[in-house]
Amino acid sequence: MKTNPLKFQKGFTLVEIMIVLVILGGLFTLLGGRVFGQRDRANVTVAKIQISKITSAIELFYNDCDQYPQSLQQLVQKPGEDVCENWQPKGYLKNEKDLKDPWKNDFVYEVEGGGFIVRSLGKDKQPGGDEYNADISSEDL
Repeated sequence: MKTNPLKFQKGFTLVEIMIVLVILGGLFTLLGGRVFGQRDRANVTVAKIQISKITSAIELFYNDCDQYPQSLQQLVQKPGEDVCENWQPKGYLKNEKDLKDPWKNDFVYEVEGGGFIVRSLGKDKQPGGDEYNADISSEDL
């Protein structure tokens, strides 16, 4: 007499699988908030480091060219000879990726009187804001 091997096998019911999925979803929700909070904090730190690096590059440009760059692009791509004769052959920043903040936005660069400001608009990409949405400026470093 042949027996059906599937008849005696036990498996999970649909209800048991759904309960496990609900538990896993709850755990991911609780842990996900903490992970994303850490990421936002890390992005603010990276933005501050990048602004410091850009500020140093602008000061080097000023030392070589006796003027501030008209745009941050001039730190990567050589401006005309009429702008700067002593421009460094390798540039002041490695590539254009250095001109983007951690949220993939261009840094805001303004020359005012005898100085300059480099600013990231933060996570919300809007002027102002608070916490992780706050602007990060070279004036604050």
